Amino acid sequence: MTRAPALTPAAITGRLQAALTEIRPAGSGLDTEIDTEISPDMLTVTVPPHAWVAALACARDELDCDFFDWLTGVDELDAGVAVLAHVYSLAGRHHLVLRTVLPGEPALATATGIYRGAAWHERETHEMFGVLFEGHPGLDPLLLPDGFELAPLRKNFVLAARRDRDWPGAKEPGETAGARVRRRPPAPTIHDGWPAS
Repeated sequence: MTRAPALTPAAITGRLQAALTEIRPAGSGLDTEIDTEISPDMLTVTVPPHAWVAALACARDELDCDFFDWLTGVDELDAGVAVLAHVYSLAGRHHLVLRTVLPGEPALATATGIYRGAAWHERETHEMFGVLFEGHPGLDPLLLPDGFELAPLRKNFVLAARRDRDWPGAKEPGETAGARVRRRPPAPTIHDGWPAS
């Protein structure tokens, strides 16, 4: 079996940008600019929310990313909720993380029409981060009890332990008030009564 050559990050970015420019309706004013971040093993491309499904379709059809690995959310506080999907090309052996940021009330078109395996991941992201995936076949709860309305992985979610009593340690990084001080153990020494060498 002959393996297809791996695409370079520049080639992947170029193909994604071309595909997103093609889908933009003339005179719509919709932004199709992408942002890239390159690490040694991974290329992360940030696309606008309206281009999410088109970017996933381009990854599958043009970049040969036929393996859907995962999809999740990240609460980025003031910026909104970021949704990330990792896809992989089995033939070309290149990784791609597609990312979009949803300001305000997070809603995004479903990826289940492109990658069927995204269904479970979108259900989990909906439940944990409150992202509404428009067109999803069934956003039924996976982990939380029926009727649970909050998004427990959002940073504005108040932990029950903090609500009921004071937190025993520092509440924020760098904070020292309320933090317990640990005694330093004594340095090891020769026990009294042992012969010195």
